[in-house]
Amino acid sequence: MSGFDDERQRRKQRLKEMIRRLHAGEAPEELKGEFRELLAQADASVVAELEQELIAEGLPAAEVQRLCDVHAALFEEGLSRAPEPELPPGHPARTLLTENRLLRARLARLRELTNVLDELPGAFEAKKTELVALFDDLAQLERHYLRKENQLFPVLERRGIRGPTQVMWGIHDEIRGHLKAARSALESADLQGFLAAAKAFAEKAEAMAVKEERVLVPMSLETLSAAEWAEVKAGEAEIGYAWHTPVESPKPKEGKVEEKPDGRALNLSTGALTPEQLDLLLTHLPVDLTFVDEKDEVRYYSAGRERIFPRSPAVIGRRVQNCHPPDSVEVVERIVASFKSGEKDSAEFWLNIGGRLVYIRYFAVRDAAGAYRGVLEVSQDVTAIRALEGERRLLDW
Repeated sequence: MSGFDDERQRRKQRLKEMIRRLHAGEAPEELKGEFRELLAQADASVVAELEQELIAEGLPAAEVQRLCDVHAALFEEGLSRAPEPELPPGHPARTLLTENRLLRARLARLRELTNVLDELPGAFEAKKTELVALFDDLAQLERHYLRKENQLFPVLERRGIRGPTQVMWGIHDEIRGHLKAARSALESADLQGFLAAAKAFAEKAEAMAVKEERVLVPMSLETLSAAEWAEVKAGEAEIGYAWHTPVESPKPKEGKVEEKPDGRALNLSTGALTPEQLDLLLTHLPVDLTFVDEKDEVRYYSAGRERIFPRSPAVIGRRVQNCHPPDSVEVVERIVASFKSGEKDSAEFWLNIGGRLVYIRYFAVRDAAGAYRGVLEVSQDVTAIRALEGERRLLDW
């Protein structure tokens, strides 16, 4: 190992020990000087490796996430800010950075309004219309996080980078919670509840933008190939963008002839369908399907017209545990374990999402011999079904 690598390892080990000291309860102020010194020459990959190794050594992702709040300001002070990379229009990393700039403009206005309300609580009613509009606008941040979770994270995980993605996803959910709480407090005219949630949202969203710029984007640019970035890009438009639509860089014309699908029929247990017919059938079902095989890897999802949850080709081959936020992983693992053991064959949940009732069912998939072959997830918007009354026996379009 070179002298540079030796020094890098020593720096990382010292940082790891300092995080463990924070975990043990030591005050961040006492560690500020050491953090600043160690991070002065650190690159993004050191922080990513640090989080990953702490999780691998047994520190729960949720605890690393909690400590991230404690040491975020220290990292922000110490970790050098690299110049923004020159990237072509439409590059996923450039899109993330652009959206962070647009987010900061909105966070600045939010801080101005919360400062006014701190000084003049009686202005709450007068500012309410603007605040509602601002939070409706801030809801677009969800697309930013969904693209990370469903497009970028799966590709990084295939490269062995899992710790930072788990921690970030957990923080996304915290930010979502603060955003939801602020909007709820606005609706109920709870000024103090609103101020607490709005300030927490602004602080966490800003800290996440910093971590993206100083850790996630540099690490991803250093790690991923052009082909992998194209894979990340492929499903972004379906999820959507926050506050802008990226201008695409011109693509060279390809002389490649598109291959026609094999028209031969597949013999099924009760008939035969061509691959095209089978795909059409699955995409026209009024439910979303996702199949996870016996190795816990996603093998298929149905690309219907109105998906309930975002999916993209990047999810294929991803471990099912990595398809969920950290606080849901234990439930996922319990379901899968009970299916594998034969203890259970199904599980069901129903959620209210954006005014819709969503019914989610999981089924154990077994072959003719009873051997476990995977899990089928079936999600359906049952809002209209729940509202049905009486009968309809005649065609009425």
